Amino acid sequence: MDIQENIVNKVAQSGLVTLDPADFYPAGERVIYDIKDNLFHGLILKEKDFREFIKEHDWAQYEGKNVGITCTADAIVPAWAYMLLANRMAPYAREIVFGNKEVLETVLFEKEIAKADFEQYRGQRIVLKGCGDTEVPVSAYVEITKRLTAVVKSLMFGEPCSTVPIYKRKD
Repeated sequence: MDIQENIVNKVAQSGLVTLDPADFYPAGERVIYDIKDNLFHGLILKEKDFREFIKEHDWAQYEGKNVGITCTADAIVPAWAYMLLANRMAPYAREIVFGNKEVLETVLFEKEIAKADFEQYRGQRIVLKGCGDTEVPVSAYVEITKRLTAVVKSLMFGEPCSTVPIYKRKD
């Protein structure tokens, strides 16, 4: 008996376009500056001591880095302290945000996504890749979904072989 089997790649024939959110991964090292290290007894920011620190600190170490400024101590820190840090880091750092690593990643991804031309996906059937080696914040998925929904024919999440429908344009 002669059996001939043709293997057909239905995914390749489906016309689906896979978009990997990791492609928007922003460049640069991430650094979190915790102002708790400048607090007296972990409770109080002394202006005189803080201003002395601001003068003496090596700000060049933030060259090209993405910096999140935060305070993990349960202390009241005046806004001007964060402003002084941002002012001194600004000539060196690639990006400065107020917040922890999660906030930093959200801002970095959003800026990269804002640069993208989603018009190229107009009328396409898109699968937004759901897993990979690069950690992508949920906020990036939300932002990409928001932008794609305006132009695509359909949007799915996952892998082409196993997707979760997110949006389908009704014509």
